[in-house]
Amino acid sequence: MLEVADIFRLHGAAYRARFGDRLPPSQKRAMQDIEACRTAHFGGHLKQCDRCGHQVYTYHSCRNRHCPKCHRHQTERWLQKQRARLLPGFYFLLTFTLPSELRALARAHQKKLYGLLMRCAVAALQKLARDPRYLGARPACLAVLHTWTRAMLYHPHVHLLVTAGGLSPDRTQWIPSNNPKYLVPVEALSVIFRAKMCAALKKAGLLPQVPPQVWKKKWVVHCQPAGSGRKVLNYLGRYVFRIAITNSRLEQIQNGQVTFRYRHSRSQKLHRVTLPAVEFIARFLQHVLPPGCTKVRYYGIWSNSCRRQLQQARALLSAPPLAASDPLAPDSQLAPDAVSPARCPHCHIGQLIIIEVLLPHRKFPP
Repeated sequence: MLEVADIFRLHGAAYRARFGDRLPPSQKRAMQDIEACRTAHFGGHLKQCDRCGHQVYTYHSCRNRHCPKCHRHQTERWLQKQRARLLPGFYFLLTFTLPSELRALARAHQKKLYGLLMRCAVAALQKLARDPRYLGARPACLAVLHTWTRAMLYHPHVHLLVTAGGLSPDRTQWIPSNNPKYLVPVEALSVIFRAKMCAALKKAGLLPQVPPQVWKKKWVVHCQPAGSGRKVLNYLGRYVFRIAITNSRLEQIQNGQVTFRYRHSRSQKLHRVTLPAVEFIARFLQHVLPPGCTKVRYYGIWSNSCRRQLQQARALLSAPPLAASDPLAPDSQLAPDAVSPARCPHCHIGQLIIIEVLLPHRKFPP
């Protein structure tokens, strides 16, 4: 199967020759790690079947958070934790999108702008949720940052998975939303989101760099029912530990051109895109996050500071309490991917036994 790593190995040198002096360290590191993932660079083990003697080399993953080949087990563990934290009842999926006029600013100040996008989106929602006309309570909220379309174009937006209800201010009752298809007025939410972003950019000293017309246009905010929340979690989980595209969507690389497919979100029709390999690499790397930029955040009664309120909400909803040893662990503290299965792939009977530890080479090719 064709992999992003194959494209990097074949055309990464050409990309570095053209853009190397402008590549941020995070993108350089992502390219190096993905190219070397599950190769001798990171070391591994030599295993031998205890029945037929067949030998298997298993190399370690790079564990870069942008690698499309890593984190399968990490994703499953994350999903298991989030499913356990889901409260009984209905959910909404809200999507807040940065206008196109702000994308250049977001590229130049990624860490700051992405953080403002997530905080302002949640603050706008919480402002309306506190209003007794709509909810009058504090909901639970999971925020996940995405920066891409399905064609890997630059499109910063944040998804919020929000409970269709919340804990009352006095913490004595769970207040459900009045309508299972309606949480808060989207038009008002859009206006508040725009105003909060304007204030945040002014405070950050970035407002003079914003085109004035952006404050006169409607900002895109979308809200839709999300049922029990499980399907949305599955969707968000696909890209919590990687970005933009999976290897399975790559179709071919031929004559320096990369072809990949995606399904249009509205029509659900299958589309194919063919790009020069260097442009494909550029589209991929523009979604690499700077160090310290958090992609997943928890707000409301799902935040770390509200664990007592969360337990109260679970008791009111007759949900089993969370284990005391179940913290909202950041991505970097999760365990590495599990090793390969111990069953011999040749005879399918014997067990693979480690007979040699392969030390990492730790030297990237020039």
